[in-house]
Parts: sequence; C-alpha cells; structure tokens
Amino acid sequence: MKVFLGLIALAALLFFGAGPKMVDERINRVSDHAPYVISEDAKNLHANLFIGDWHADSTLWDRNLSDRHQYGHVDIPRLQSGNVSLQMFTTVSKSPSGLNYEANSDESNDSITALAIIQRWPLKTWNNLTERVIHQANKVRSIANDDADNFILILSKTDLADYLNRKKSNPKLVGGLIGTEGSHALEGEIRNIERLYSEGFRMMSLHHFFDNKLGGSLHGLSGAGLSNFGAQAVNEMMRLGIMIDVSHSSEKVVKDVLSIVNQPLVVSHTGLYGHCQSSRNISDALMKEIASKGGLIAIGYWHGAVCGNSPKDVAEAIKYGVDLVGSKHVSLGSDFDGAVMPAFDTSELSALTHELLLTGLSEDDIRSVMGLNMLNFLNDHLPD
Repeated sequence: MKVFLGLIALAALLFFGAGPKMVDERINRVSDHAPYVISEDAKNLHANLFIGDWHADSTLWDRNLSDRHQYGHVDIPRLQSGNVSLQMFTTVSKSPSGLNYEANSDESNDSITALAIIQRWPLKTWNNLTERVIHQANKVRSIANDDADNFILILSKTDLADYLNRKKSNPKLVGGLIGTEGSHALEGEIRNIERLYSEGFRMMSLHHFFDNKLGGSLHGLSGAGLSNFGAQAVNEMMRLGIMIDVSHSSEKVVKDVLSIVNQPLVVSHTGLYGHCQSSRNISDALMKEIASKGGLIAIGYWHGAVCGNSPKDVAEAIKYGVDLVGSKHVSLGSDFDGAVMPAFDTSELSALTHELLLTGLSEDDIRSVMGLNMLNFLNDHLPD
C-alpha cells in the first residue's frame, strides 16, 4: 500500500509539477535554425527602432515572465533582448484540440479546461471563461507590481505618455497591455465587458475558433454575421474606449462591424490571403476596407498565416501587406506562445529587420511597421 500511495504521489507531482512545463515546451517551440546572420545596417537600424507586437498568448502558460526561459517565445528579458517596447498580452479562454482552421463545433473539446486544471488555476476558472481571462490578466498586473524596473502596465494615454517618458532614462523598460482572444470570455453577458475593462482589458477580439453569441467565427460552422448581441457588445466596447480586434471573426462579422463602428479596427494576428491562401486569412478586399477606415493589420509569424515561419517568410508577407494597403496600416502580431511554431523567438527580432531591408522597404516604412504604427494607434485610441 505504501508503494502504491508513493506511486500516486509521484504521478501527481509529475502531473501538476513537471506537467505544465512539459506541455509548454512541446506546444510553444521554435524551429531549429542556425544563428541568424544580421548585417551591420540591420543591427544599427534595429537598435534604434520602437517595436510593438499586438498579440502574444504568454499569460496562458505557467511561466514566470520576469525570468528568462529556454522554451516558449516571450518573457520580459527576451523582449528586452529583442528591443521590443510594447507587448499586447492576449488572454485565451477557450480553444479546440488541434486548432483546426476549417470548422469547429462549439461542442468541440476545449483544451483550456485541461490546461487550467494541470496548471492549478483557481477552481473558479475551471468552468467560467470570464474568470479564466481575469486570472491571466492578474499575471500581467503582478509583473507590473513586482518588476517595475523592467515592466509597466499601460491602461490609458496618460500611462503611455508616462511610459515613454520613463523609457528615456530606462531604455529597457517594456510596456504591456491586456486583451482578449475571443469574446467567449464574456460568458454571454454584456455587463462582463465593463467588468473586464475594470480589470485592465483595453482590446477585445470578438471570436476565436468557435462561433459564439456575438456571431460567426472564421473557423466555426455557421459563417454567420454579427448577431444582435454582437452589435450590442461592439457598441459597449466603443462606449468604454476598448479597441476592437476582428482576428478569427467570419468575413460577414467583419463587414457588419465595419458598418457600425466609429473607430478603426485591429486585426491583431493574421496573414494576407493574396500572399498565403490559407483558411486562416480573410480576403485582401476586406483587409483593404479595414485599412481604408484607419485600421491596422498585424502580420503573424507562423505557417498558417504566412505560409512559412522564417524571418524571410514574415518579411515577404509584410512587404505584400505594405504594397496592398500602405505602410501606415501594417503592424506586427506574432501570435507568440499561441501554440504556433515560428523559426525565431522575440529575442531574435533583428533577423526580421534584416529581412525587411532585403525586401527593399525603406527605413521609414520599417520603422512604421515594426512599432510606430502601434504606438500611434494606441496614442489615438486608448482611453484618456
């Protein structure tokens, strides 16, 4: 009996102890590659860029982001090594096993429930999607409290100005923001939008892999447009000054949202269909409409978005986007730590700068895409 109980204790230790790290290491990998060769011109340019990324799911994982890790894609030290100034941390509430881009029933297996259990999240997160994203947001707030020399949470234009001022004397300071990956996190309740706003959320995406009460996902079954509830949710987001992200939304939803919003949209992590004919990407015509109304299209770093995962592949997608909609409407949206496999982590971003120079983009265009567009958008659309 003692041996049996000992085996149970060992299994529990592995499951709740080593288990989360093993899952993170397996899911958030970087492709094997030789060290990237970076030209002196690229090194010099990269060192003087202001860089921002609209999408990383790093708070989903049981990883102290104040420490440097040898697995996963993002932590504060690696953001600093990559000269990243702003990082949007997107919180995940529900996701299917296999991350199928074609079609997912709402009854599909939800892998986040299992992840919440093995990572020993609070019991209230196990069956409540709002509590799941608040738990992840709490991690960002904790970093801001515990690691203030390296990280600041940005909630307003005033915070952004304070961050930029502090960065003059502390150039390694990273600014963070909080967003949702899909409005499943609302649990079908409009009042949860204001609750999440009070918890620090400043961007909300409407969909992830499943259709929801707001309307159809790009990867759901219905292909539906924005529902009445969805329209109410969008209006409430606008009332509060929340930026709206239409990544993963059906094309009908995107068109419906464009018809009612009085603010530009963000596509926080995507590719462009004309460059990569993937079911993950919406049409170029719709991307042009988003851009024409002041929106930003943030290019991802993984195969499903750009039909490759190397710095060269991402640079070519960015160049295509600049040619399609103009350099003022293209940004970075890595999807780091989002169960994707790029060929570089955030500390290696100078390799992307190197490849962008090789595409023939001007230094001014590169500065815009790498971060100034994000900075300007936040300065225009964060609450006062």
